[in-house]
Parts: sequence; structure tokens; C-alpha cells
Amino acid sequence: MASEIENADYVKVTQSLGDLQKVVLTCVHGSEAEVYLYGGCVTSWKVDGKDLLFVRPDAVFTGYKPIRNMNWSLVNSENVEGNPCITLELKDGPYSRSMWDYSFHALYKVTLDRNTLSTEIKITNTDEKPFSFTNALHTYFRASAVEASVRGLKGCKTLNKDPDPKNPVEDCIFLDVPGELNLDNGLGDLITIKNTNWSDAVLWNPHLAIESCYKDFVCVENAKVGHVHLEPNESWTAAQHLSKT
Repeated sequence: MASEIENADYVKVTQSLGDLQKVVLTCVHGSEAEVYLYGGCVTSWKVDGKDLLFVRPDAVFTGYKPIRNMNWSLVNSENVEGNPCITLELKDGPYSRSMWDYSFHALYKVTLDRNTLSTEIKITNTDEKPFSFTNALHTYFRASAVEASVRGLKGCKTLNKDPDPKNPVEDCIFLDVPGELNLDNGLGDLITIKNTNWSDAVLWNPHLAIESCYKDFVCVENAKVGHVHLEPNESWTAAQHLSKT
């Protein structure tokens, strides 16, 4: 059970919205993160008491629709000098196989430091046949969409139309991006987004499609747009490091 591997000081499992289990990580330096086991979704990352992530007001916490559809298991937690780290696990089951008929094993590690939130995902092919997949981290940052800017993408090829000058983060896929991007959220925070093995990036904002909140966030997500191909027993790993500077 998840509660058996809690660390009372740094990692706690609680019941939250929709009676879903949520893991709360607290760093010795005061930063905090929240991770829902349903969907393996990081929904909050607070530094100096300020939440740098954003959850849309239309998010559904019922266990039947996204946040991201499947329950992960908390399989490990550790504390390294006051910095908590948890590992979540997901395996194929009837629900996943009804949509994608392969056996797989996924590990998702979340580590919290003073000013840094790090995630690492590892996908292993446990099937007897090869499979391919794409992957992306749907990271919503609290921001002023009008004032926000992202540095590091100049010269990168885009998969779709050029960004709209009037709304440059409305929807654009950038290929072969560098290992570090820098987000100015327009609210006084600078966030460094470092990645390992995420080759692409997606900038997205719903604009008028969600009038109630589109001005309050931007999505800057590391992605693997091209297919990852895994033979049986092969694995693929990618990491992201978010740092408030």
C-alpha cells in the first residue's frame, strides 16, 4: 500500500478532490509539490509559497475522466538530505489494452529540491512484440499569457504554421529543440526548463476556446513527437528539470 512507504516528514498520502489519492512532497527548504496517483499528474509546485503550475478550472477529479485516466501506484519514496523523491509505477491492464494492445511497464520519478522539480519517465516494453509510441508532458505554467515569453526556440523548425504574432503561444510544435528553454511567466518568475531525451517542445494556449482562464496560463511541454520504437525488453527514458531562477 502507498501509505506503508510514506515518509512522515517529507512524503504524505492524502485523500483529495473526488476522493482521489494525492501525494504531497515537502522539501526541508519549504518548497512543496502535489502528485495525484490518478493519472500520475503533478498538479502543484510551490516555491516560496507561490504555485508555479496551473490547473484548469474545468479539470475533472472523478476517477472516470482525465486528469489522465489510469491509476499509478506509489512504489518507493526516499529522502535525500531533506529533498523528497517518489517513484510511481504503471503497468498495462484491461483498460489500456482496450485502446493499445501491448504489455508495458512505466516508472515515473518525481524529485523536489529547494527551487527545482525534476521528473523522469522510463517506459519498458514487456511484450513479446515490438511497439512504438509518442510521449509528451502537458505542463501548464501559471502565467500572464499576454506577457509570457519563451527563449531558446529561435531557429527551430516548426511542425505547423508559424506562431501568430498576436498570440505567439496559441499552438505550435517545435522540433529538435535545445536541452534548455527559459520561460518568463509574465508574473515576475523566470523558470528554466531543462530536458534529457525530449527532442521536441509544444507551446499551447487555448485562447478564446476557454475564455474563463486562457489568460492565466501557458503550456510549455517537452515532447517526443516522432515515434519511439522499442523491441521486447528495451526501455526508453527521458527527464525534465524545472528550476525557478
